[in-house]
Amino acid sequence: MSSPQDNLLHLHTILDSVADGVFTVDDEMKITSFNRAAEEITGFSRAEAMGQPCCEVFRTNVCFDQCPLREAIDKGRNITNREVDLLDHENREIPISVNASVLRDEAGKAIGGVETFRDLSQLRALASEVQHSFSFQNMISRNPQMQQLFDILPDVANSDVTALIHGESGTGKELFAQALHNLSPRKDGPLVVINCGALPEQLLEAEIFGVKRGAYTGAVADRAGRLSLAQGGTLFLDEIGDLPLALQVKLLRVLENNEYQALGSDETRHADVRFIAASHHDLNILVSQKKFRQDLFYRLNIITLKIPALRDRREDIPLLLDMGLKKICSKHGKKIQGFSSKAMTYLLQHPFDGNVRELLNMVERAVILCRENKIKLEQLPFTVSQQLESAQRKTLTRQELQHLIERYRGNRQQIAKHLGIDRTTLWRWIKKYQISQ
Repeated sequence: MSSPQDNLLHLHTILDSVADGVFTVDDEMKITSFNRAAEEITGFSRAEAMGQPCCEVFRTNVCFDQCPLREAIDKGRNITNREVDLLDHENREIPISVNASVLRDEAGKAIGGVETFRDLSQLRALASEVQHSFSFQNMISRNPQMQQLFDILPDVANSDVTALIHGESGTGKELFAQALHNLSPRKDGPLVVINCGALPEQLLEAEIFGVKRGAYTGAVADRAGRLSLAQGGTLFLDEIGDLPLALQVKLLRVLENNEYQALGSDETRHADVRFIAASHHDLNILVSQKKFRQDLFYRLNIITLKIPALRDRREDIPLLLDMGLKKICSKHGKKIQGFSSKAMTYLLQHPFDGNVRELLNMVERAVILCRENKIKLEQLPFTVSQQLESAQRKTLTRQELQHLIERYRGNRQQIAKHLGIDRTTLWRWIKKYQISQ
């Protein structure tokens, strides 16, 4: 029959063979056991750790306000997969994942706690390396079409020709414009931005070309336009499809002769400016509708960069969620590890009609509302969580179903996958509500 000492030795042998760090504490939070993996990860020997308050050996960024072990003991429940940062013996910061549970005697009384932890350094390094592989000038994508754009951007930037960026709202056209400027010989000059759809025609003309005092009521002084401010740099004309026809003529002259006149002035000025234009409109269609000058379109369309919508590069959603979460957590001073499985499932299936902008806005909202270490479904916008609740009830209102049909352009397979139901059930709902597609 084995003695208690033999049993204890056997237990230590088992714990030392475990790859994860393991230590136990008594009811005073002093360390009572410390396995070999715990020694390797923390840098403290078992002899140094035994009998010490755990916060002096297992030094994390949550020791004094959100200690997982203290929480497990006080609340009598297990804490799982909580990511924290540990300072090792040499004061190096190590990311770890922690699990904590209460230890009880035979009578069920809490006598201490046990914590297991795993070094996440290699996983973090691998994730960082993967993300770096798909990053370019503050943009990230593993999509082949986006990778092709990343590949040609340095060549386009190095020339001084006008570039036209086409993509839906929220796809990141301004980031491409910034990248073209940063990679160009004009990078030390200014990048000046103007939204062509944001102002009425007269004010827009003054904003682009400048205005001479007395040119119109309220023009009480000479004022430089964006062309003047962009001298030696880049002028980014966002939403150029909204530029009024009269101003298109004036802009064409600048593109052809590098000359312009301020509003109300007869003085000709030279424009040492590289032009980048962007539009969510298809300018070809606007030309056919006589809403955009064909000659201006040809001047702009020397090189066109077409950015795919997020729904056409869904493989980028996990990368963008991870990148967005890190940046937004840093902005708001929060530490959130990621998304619950339900939240991630719905984000991966969400159509993102507003593209990357919608995704980042959704993440920021969730970060602000999140009080735990993972974002849950209820922190996502109401329409998303509402759809999940409806799907769980295995029924939808007519309005909800119509909304999904419009979003997925009538693709029943995608709608059924989004709701987690089979297509037969979806067909019954469509028939029930008499919805025609």
